[in-house]
Parts: sequence; C-alpha cells; structure tokens
Amino acid sequence: MTTKVRLCTLWTLGSLLLLALFMGRYEIGVQAIFQSFARLPEVLYCLASRSPLPEDLTPEQQVFLLLRLPRIVLALLIGAGLALSGAVYQGVFRNPLVSPDILGVTSGCVFGAALGLLWPQGGWLWVQACALLFGLAAAFASMTIAARLGQGSLLLLIMTGIIVGSMFSAGLMILKTLADPYGELPAIVFWLMGSLSAASWSNVAQVLPLALFGYALFHLYRYRLNVLCLGDRPSQSLGLDPVKLRYGLIAMASCVVAACVASVGQIAWIGLVIPHMVRTFTGSDHLSLIPLSTLFGGAFLLLSDSFARSAFAVEVPVGIVTSLIGAPLFAYLLFRRQSQGGHHA
Repeated sequence: MTTKVRLCTLWTLGSLLLLALFMGRYEIGVQAIFQSFARLPEVLYCLASRSPLPEDLTPEQQVFLLLRLPRIVLALLIGAGLALSGAVYQGVFRNPLVSPDILGVTSGCVFGAALGLLWPQGGWLWVQACALLFGLAAAFASMTIAARLGQGSLLLLIMTGIIVGSMFSAGLMILKTLADPYGELPAIVFWLMGSLSAASWSNVAQVLPLALFGYALFHLYRYRLNVLCLGDRPSQSLGLDPVKLRYGLIAMASCVVAACVASVGQIAWIGLVIPHMVRTFTGSDHLSLIPLSTLFGGAFLLLSDSFARSAFAVEVPVGIVTSLIGAPLFAYLLFRRQSQGGHHA
C-alpha cells in the first residue's frame, strides 16, 4: 500500500510540476522552456555574483527564469516545509489535530513582518528578517517557559504556546491600529493573506538550506519519533531522553515554519491538513509519514498557487486558496474518521 501511495504521489507531483511550467498569463512554448533550462546555470551565476544578466535572453526566457520557475520552486519548498513541520508537531504532541502554529511561531512571524513593514527605512529583506526573528523568539519563549514550569510537560507546552501566540496577536492588533490606513495597513493585510507573487531566487536561497537540513534531520529521526509517540516511559526504557528529543524536534520544526512564513506570509491549513490526510493512507508510522507528507505538501501548494495565479482575472493570494480547499478537506477527513469510528463501534 505504501509503495503504491509513494508512486502515485510522485506521479501526481510530476504531473503538477509539468502543468505549472506551462501555466501563466504569458504563454511560453515547449522549445522556449527547454532553452530556458539550458540558460538556468548562467542566470543563477549572474544573480549570485550580482552581475548583469545576459543581454541575449529572450522575453520568454526572462519571464520563465526570473518569475515563473522561482515561484514554482518556492511553492514546492514552502508546501513541503509546512507539511513536514506539521507531521513532526503532530507526532511530538501525539495529536493529529495539532498545527505548526501551536507554539505561536506563526503569530510571532506575522508580528515581526508587520513591525518590519512599519519601519521607516526597512526594505523587503528587513521585513523577512524581522518575521524570522520574532517567529523563532515565539517558539523559544514557549519552550523556555514550559521547561521552567513543567519539566517538559506537553500540556504546559501547549498552554504556553497559546499564551505567547495571543501576546503576539495582540501586538499585531496594536501595530495595525498605528499603521497608516492608506499605505502601511493594506501592506500588512496583504502579507497576512500569504502570497507567492513576489517570489524570487533570493527567497528560494533563504528557505532551501533550512528546508533541506530539516528534512534530513527528521528523516534520520523517523524511528525515534515513532518511539516518542509511545510516551515518555516507553521512550526512556528504550534508551531515549524524551524531553531533549521533543524539544530538539520542536526547535527544528519551528525554524522551518518560521523560514517559510517569513518568506511568503501566512499560509494556513497545509501543516494541519496534509499530514492528517497522509495519515489516512499510512497510519502513524513516521517512516512513511515524513516523506509522503513532504511530497503531498509541495504538490498541494503548487496546485493551489497555479490555481491562484491563473484561474481569475486578478491574482488571488494563495493563502485564500489553501483555506478554501483546506477547510472543506479537513471537514471531510474529520467526518470520515468519525463515521469509521462509529462503524467500528
């Protein structure tokens, strides 16, 4: 079953990727796309060295290499990172209804982004840096308070996350109140909806290292995450330190979430729905849940973003699309789980 699901997932992701390469308001032919891929190393080198781009690039190649392709890659990275982090959070907390913002990471990111947008001389890089910094600060505050009060209690960790998230949400309300209603406030609202419209290779470079390192770490710790789901006493009997392992996994997952949210804004439901959906195929075995959640997350956001930039006359923020798809999908999964539970009863 798992092998079939993996093959089906890879086939679906490949099909969506191929479709996304051709989707867009600017029509690009097959030959132009192949020619663009041939020029990709040269363009990336110029961007990395801050050299002028080659003058012989055609308009089709410029659109594909500078706009469409980085957006596709970023969508795959963000979707994979959020779904991967959601799977880890749900495993650590032993609750399939936990989402990546349980520790206030997302609230910290949006507060930091709003603060960066209100900064008089801050650019887009400064906004992303503030979002990442405050997102990590929220996770660190939640874990530190819980560790001091309850020695690694999961319940206290969730409660401190709610408290920290509420504090940053209140701070965001204050910043929105102080913002200029004709300039700064619309920018904050648009950022909160989540969008890949400003995607670039610099955004890809910001997310890629943490996403790759996070996946490599979680892939190596898949079996230990299975053991951690058994509880603290079974984990200790098998030679693991559950508190240190739990906090280490949460810290890395929070870093991945903060990097994703800092790059594109708040994109809801992926970290909650995708791991929950994959669990219906694989069960709670993280040996399969981690890689499949990563693939499904990338495919889901790629599909949502392709729809957001092509389905309407005006581009819709992808955070709206993920909410429109994710909420009914999550409701269906809950009703299905409830009906199966009632049937077995």
